[in-house]
Amino acid sequence: MDMDKENLFVERQYLGRDKTWISVRLILALFCFIAYYLNLDHLASRQLFFIVGGIIIIVSIIMMYMLLYKTSVTPNNITISGLWSTSLVKIDLSSIISVEKKRYSSFIFNNPVYNLHTKGKIRFYAGGKDAVWLKDRDGLVYIIGTQKPEELATAIHMAKRAES
Repeated sequence: MDMDKENLFVERQYLGRDKTWISVRLILALFCFIAYYLNLDHLASRQLFFIVGGIIIIVSIIMMYMLLYKTSVTPNNITISGLWSTSLVKIDLSSIISVEKKRYSSFIFNNPVYNLHTKGKIRFYAGGKDAVWLKDRDGLVYIIGTQKPEELATAIHMAKRAES
């Protein structure tokens, strides 16, 4: 069976595409360029501000194309594969007892995380405000940040219906 036809949902989350962190990096770069423009007397520090501002913009562009994790929903499980050396996470759909679409967090700034275990919750987040919250029979809560919460929840419901 072809792997693409088996997937009910696939989403790639990129490290540098969260609007809040892009804004922070651009404000830092803007500060560096303003300091470069205003610092006419000290040539060495003036050049340093220009170099740092340029590096911030280049790193921001590179981060926009760095894949943090990929979420795939198949008829039997949810697979989350991470960046380079991170371990593959498979969530068996037969153990999931509830699926909810909610906000990822009440905070304005959230750091990107992959497979972060805290207080009975396992978090996956790259950017955005929404997430799908899954609860399994053991009481573990999986919080999967997504740009497409409706589609992810629908795919999980479809896979669970096909399973039963």
